Amino acid sequence: MARRPTPPGTPTTSGVGHVVDLVRAAVPPLHSAGLPFVGGPLAVAALGRRHKWIRRSGIATAAACAAFFRHPHRVPPTRPGLVVSPADGEIALVDTAAPPAELNLGSEPRPRVSIFLSVLDVHVQRSPVGGTVKSVTHQRGQFLSADLAEASEVNERNSMLLETVSGQQVAVVQIAGLIARRIVCNAKVGDTLPIGETYGLIRFGSRVDTYFPVGTTLLVEPGQRAVGAETVLAELP
Repeated sequence: MARRPTPPGTPTTSGVGHVVDLVRAAVPPLHSAGLPFVGGPLAVAALGRRHKWIRRSGIATAAACAAFFRHPHRVPPTRPGLVVSPADGEIALVDTAAPPAELNLGSEPRPRVSIFLSVLDVHVQRSPVGGTVKSVTHQRGQFLSADLAEASEVNERNSMLLETVSGQQVAVVQIAGLIARRIVCNAKVGDTLPIGETYGLIRFGSRVDTYFPVGTTLLVEPGQRAVGAETVLAELP
């Protein structure tokens, strides 16, 4: 869900409509994958409304799940050649590494940026570039803590390869973590994704790796906080 800037001259709302727009901008919408996790506890709270502890527990659980599955609007940059962060989180690694074998990109090390997502981060994933989906592959594996370096190689993951209109290939890999047990990828081979477009989600703690073409200029450092669809990770060669 990437939002483009409002063009100059666009009519604006006023009064109640303006207040509603401000609330929508301040309170992130809920990703559809979170509906069962929010609806279930609310149903329990409604059924047990005569029991204070059941009602409060149900509402608190629903609120926590709504916060986890939040899906905020983002405005990606428009300058050609930029690669944006596919996820919110902390930059864990900025290095070179061979991409996962299932991507068929060879064994030559490529520039890589790894982002660690805690349970408090937004957990939707967004397309780091505008391009065509060339492959999507799910690989079963372990569930080590996602902040470990070896998680990129041994954990369960979903790898997606994108090709830009200029022919540059960028790969983004969703990696399950210690608690995460579900990787969602809605993109399919042949789809065209705009930069910053939401394409997937990982539930409850995870990691996202991005692999770039050789010669790419990386623009982030380990420890930096990344905002999905807005933080510029790199500039393509």
